[in-house]
Amino acid sequence: MPHGNRPPRRSRGAVVLTAALTLALALGGCANDRVTPKDARADAPLDARGGFGSVDCRQARCIALTFDAGPGKDTPRLLDTLKEKTVPATFFLLGMNHIMKYPTVVKRIADEGHEVANHTWTHPVLTDLSEDEIRDELEGPQGELEQITGRRPTLMRPPQGRTDDKVTAVAKELGLSQVLWSVTAKDYETDDPELIERRVLDQAARDGIILLHDIYKGTVPAVPGIIDKLKARGYTFVTVPQLLAPAEPEPGTIYKP
Repeated sequence: MPHGNRPPRRSRGAVVLTAALTLALALGGCANDRVTPKDARADAPLDARGGFGSVDCRQARCIALTFDAGPGKDTPRLLDTLKEKTVPATFFLLGMNHIMKYPTVVKRIADEGHEVANHTWTHPVLTDLSEDEIRDELEGPQGELEQITGRRPTLMRPPQGRTDDKVTAVAKELGLSQVLWSVTAKDYETDDPELIERRVLDQAARDGIILLHDIYKGTVPAVPGIIDKLKARGYTFVTVPQLLAPAEPEPGTIYKP
């Protein structure tokens, strides 16, 4: 018999599922907020020249190479490799002990045509912070990078990929899109370049975004093999904005393949 207006008792499985979804949303924002590169391109008008930018990723097998938490002592060597192989990359740069320590490397990154982006000042989990603290973490690199390169970044990557409504609101306010990834070598776990290369190659797919860190010992030596083998598979390397073109990255929006 029904008991008045009491809602039906949920099964234990439903309770567990609800809890899991709640946790997932708390850790990563709302799943519906994610926009894939393909969807971004599909919804965008052509650029001013009636095209899709320097590379048409509707036709080309595009993939974006990105580096977090630098620059570091090995970044100039990485830039030499990228220049030799004519590969553009996107660098999500960290403020404390990195941007401030290597300003000439930051300028070189920008001068050589790579995308300069924001990875916070001290690398905290942003979802643990207040909006004011999030703002401080993002505004610091914005100002320093503008001073060094002459341009304020339009992209950011939240440490550990952790984002939520607070982070999104502040990112939108500061004109920053959020960029996650689809390929990770977990290069913070190993100094083995061959393992890093294999992990990337195993996960690589069209419209992918590769996450690496140019501050770890094994990463920079792995990059030449990653580039050569992915080019042999028919991939074209692009920056994150090129991957989204002709769409302009929308502030606050979370992009993830």
